[in-house]
Amino acid sequence: MRRLRRLATLLAIALASVAAAHDTGRPHDEPPGWTLDPWILAPLLLSAGLFAVGWRALRARSGPGAAALVRRARLFGAGWLILSAALVSPLHEAGERSFAAHMFEHELIMLVAAPLMVLAEPLAVMLWAFSGGGRRGIGALARSHVVRMPWLFLSAPVTATLFQAAALWLWHAPALFDLALASEGWHAAQHLSFLVSALFFWTAMLGRRTPAGVAALCLVVTSIVSGALGALMAFAPSPWYAGYARLGLAPFGLTPAEDQQLAGLLMWVPGGLVHAGAALLVMRRLLRPAHG
Repeated sequence: MRRLRRLATLLAIALASVAAAHDTGRPHDEPPGWTLDPWILAPLLLSAGLFAVGWRALRARSGPGAAALVRRARLFGAGWLILSAALVSPLHEAGERSFAAHMFEHELIMLVAAPLMVLAEPLAVMLWAFSGGGRRGIGALARSHVVRMPWLFLSAPVTATLFQAAALWLWHAPALFDLALASEGWHAAQHLSFLVSALFFWTAMLGRRTPAGVAALCLVVTSIVSGALGALMAFAPSPWYAGYARLGLAPFGLTPAEDQQLAGLLMWVPGGLVHAGAALLVMRRLLRPAHG
């Protein structure tokens, strides 16, 4: 019980201090800066531009569907802002100094930004950013066997669940995680795999073609799988990752082991609550007919 209370205290400190974490390339008394990498900014701005142009075109002809279109814009805007904050704000650089900050960044991407953007169904809106001929061409490509079959496979509930679980466990293996810490290219690949796997996962969980019972089961399984990884980190007596261990004390004087315990708790507790809450919401679809 004493260890659990200590871990809970560390989690509270993490939530309060993660945004003030320090960067590997800066002195300890200097706050982390913004990440203005063109390889990050360009896709973010392109997606926002396509959505805005497509939304405006649809809004001009929406009529009674305007309210639904406004709701989709709000969902996409919220998801896009959270994703941008995770990748561009000082939190991104802080993650190079603190594993807890790094984990918080991943949680924002996978548990908040991804489901919000999936609920907005942005691809259908973005399609209207193109001319009529462009839309027909893109639609034909999307319906082709080459695109449609991989999409259906990766967005199937079981496949998407396994895909996300594999991304989580493989990238948190010490060898791969240290590789991502040491290389900008591998770091980008890590973030991209987390985002893509989360988008496919939430597409499957929130999609109309996924039975509610299957979605709820996959969400519970994901909660267990990610929670187990977080628990292993939280109770590990020594740090797993040499890249963070070499840095010495993390923000607020935490040792590398304590910083890792914070990261494990961030994956274990908030992650488990999000997946469990989503499972309960999905289960409402099963209960409605019984009370209707």
